[in-house]
Amino acid sequence: MTAHHDTHGHIGHERGSDSDVAFAQLLELDAEVLASYLAELTGLLADLIDPTPARVLDLGSGPGTGSFALARRFPTAQVTAVDLSAQMLHRLREQAAVHGVTDRISTLEANIDEPWDAIGANGPYDLIWAASFLHHVADPARTLAQTFEQLRPGGLLAVTEMDFFPLYLPEDAGVGRPGLEARLHAAMNTQPDHEWTDQLKNAGFTVEKRPFEIRLDHAQAGPSVNAYALGFLAKLRSHATDLLNADDLAALDILLDKAQPNSIAHRDDLRVHTTRTTWIAHRP
Repeated sequence: MTAHHDTHGHIGHERGSDSDVAFAQLLELDAEVLASYLAELTGLLADLIDPTPARVLDLGSGPGTGSFALARRFPTAQVTAVDLSAQMLHRLREQAAVHGVTDRISTLEANIDEPWDAIGANGPYDLIWAASFLHHVADPARTLAQTFEQLRPGGLLAVTEMDFFPLYLPEDAGVGRPGLEARLHAAMNTQPDHEWTDQLKNAGFTVEKRPFEIRLDHAQAGPSVNAYALGFLAKLRSHATDLLNADDLAALDILLDKAQPNSIAHRDDLRVHTTRTTWIAHRP
């Protein structure tokens, strides 16, 4: 299930083929730049689950960045990727062919808020992955109860949320007043308040909460960081017209203009700073 845009804590996507493609590309860049974080998280899950999972469910898979990370970590697992967007799942299948995992990843177009008959057909699952997803559902308590039922005893659920949107720019970006990115984040309230511990416990899980702080300089982030920052800040800019003053909007437009010398597109002083939290929930 992929969801709508909400400036209070997450970026989703507007319906339509062009916006689906752009959002999918942004998610793929996120996974590429943060590959070391994904490897650390899936490695932690591998250490905690026994036996090695054979059936994995990716809820709200989008273009499959989580599905592919899980398929890499668990090379014998069958992964079921569930999303509401047919276009996202089409892109996932295309990328599965590129990665050579079409035989191990299946897709299912479904609305998580509706009965789980089709989702349950491939269960019970050993591992369920829900990254930046749970806050989109209509009734999280019901979704967690359904998730609990779809896990085998001893199975594991990993719920991940972004604590705040990534920061990319230096304090003084050389355009406009210093602190532009901080003002943009403050105006858009980009620090969501997601807390799932109690609801997970109420659903019957035992819960461990793990924070991950991600700090990458330009070299560590790799050559895709410019496109990643450009796409993410352009997404924020599209919703900031009524939230920033004219000077800040003009400065942000310059930074997003690939023809400008200070453009994000070709800066070498970008970095990535963000934190994400994963609730690791075991079904007894």
